[in-house]
Amino acid sequence: MAEVGLKKWIITFTVITASLLELIDTTIVNVAIPQIQGNLGATLEDIAWLSTGYAVANVIILPMSGWLGSRFGRKNYFLTSIIVFTLVSFLCGNATSLNELILFRILQGVAGGGLISTAQAILIETWPREDVGIATALFGLGAVVGPTVGPTIGGYILEVADWPWIFYVNIPVGILAAYCTYTFIRETPKDGKGKPVDWWGIALLAIAVGSLQTVLEKGESEDWFSTPYITALAVISVFGLLLFIWRETATEFPIVNLRIMKKRSFSIGMFTSFILGFGLYGSVFVFPVFAQNLLSFTPLQTGKLFIAGGICTIAMMPFIGIMLKKGVPAQFMATGGMFLFFVFCWMLSNSTLASGTGDFFWPLVIRGFGMALLFVPLTTLAMQDLSGAEIGQGSGLNNMSRQLGGSFGIAALTTLIHVRAGFHRNNLLTNINEYNPAFTQKFNALISGFMAKGTSFLDAKLMAMKAIEGTVIKQTMLLTYSDAYWVAGLIMLFSIPLLYLQKFKKNANIVTDAH
Repeated sequence: MAEVGLKKWIITFTVITASLLELIDTTIVNVAIPQIQGNLGATLEDIAWLSTGYAVANVIILPMSGWLGSRFGRKNYFLTSIIVFTLVSFLCGNATSLNELILFRILQGVAGGGLISTAQAILIETWPREDVGIATALFGLGAVVGPTVGPTIGGYILEVADWPWIFYVNIPVGILAAYCTYTFIRETPKDGKGKPVDWWGIALLAIAVGSLQTVLEKGESEDWFSTPYITALAVISVFGLLLFIWRETATEFPIVNLRIMKKRSFSIGMFTSFILGFGLYGSVFVFPVFAQNLLSFTPLQTGKLFIAGGICTIAMMPFIGIMLKKGVPAQFMATGGMFLFFVFCWMLSNSTLASGTGDFFWPLVIRGFGMALLFVPLTTLAMQDLSGAEIGQGSGLNNMSRQLGGSFGIAALTTLIHVRAGFHRNNLLTNINEYNPAFTQKFNALISGFMAKGTSFLDAKLMAMKAIEGTVIKQTMLLTYSDAYWVAGLIMLFSIPLLYLQKFKKNANIVTDAH
């Protein structure tokens, strides 16, 4: 039953706040890694498990969240997740060793996985079915803005305080969300209580998805399949996934109801959500690395660049919900979003080594508009045919698909950058020879410049070669990042036809008559 009046808005505020906790913590830790590394005396490879452990735990729990909410009651599960997340945030801030911090981050990921999908399911049931587009838009504020502003918030916190405060800031927010959840959210029946637990399904899900996520998170840094444990995990993930699918379609009480995949809009919607995650998380990953490593922006400068786009996303979300309510096809808006994301990537692909912060304002604003046009329509299209208990299950699977898309995006773009860097460097080096007038002119000018400052000819020649090498490295990386932007943009653009394989509805509302 839908809520009305002030209570509806309090519940909306509560679930968005709780989901923001999880989504911001996905990326906020990244900017603090150097400080944590120095404080705890950890290597870069070890410290990376702060993000990997969180992501692996998160993506394992996401598809299970619908079953957990059904078994224990959605309110109880949601409240417990908030309390555990808040408590573990305190423990993260008080960790005295890297192993402690990694353990607490994994527990944080477990609790966080129960927040986002359960929050979305609660929000869908709180709003009248004719206003579900608006409810999805409001939820999208957190889902899209959270990962984007995480680095910005982290940058501001580290300007004025030490790294534990990136965890401590969760505590007052978590306490408020827990109080509002306990006070205002209505309990739902425990439909799964008393039914057999699919322990084999839980084990296979953890093995398959956990192995896959670890491969995606660590593959590039471990040189992919040249590392035995990455190869082993890849094989385990494939066989684990096949066994999981067999188990869930054969058992009477599955941990994840894969039968909803028979609904065409949902199955296609999972793939488009995967593409959304690829673009959302991939762009948030690539752009800061590009801006800081190549253009020498500070983390705070980079974070500030995302603010304008985030504001555009926030401003657009309610408008998107209203348009859906008025019957504008979700496919049309999602098409616009994918095209705008392509434009964003195209504009960034034209960046130069002289690009400044002002050159990225409009591309990131366009990205902000594009993400608003993508998240709500794609979620609405995916969930439009689900009803009852399917909503919680579908929400979990859809969010898992977006998270995996982000992991695939980061892994694929990182690998692309690595491979294309060698290609572009070899091409550029063909121009470094005495028969190239442009090279000889530049080389001689550098030698003359260094000698004019009192350097000997031999030293000036060596310094000139080092300067040329520095230029080659920068140009190589510039071309490589341009390739990464093009690939991300083209993947989004070529996904547009998938939207039109999903059903058109005058009002793409989700049936919300169950618990």
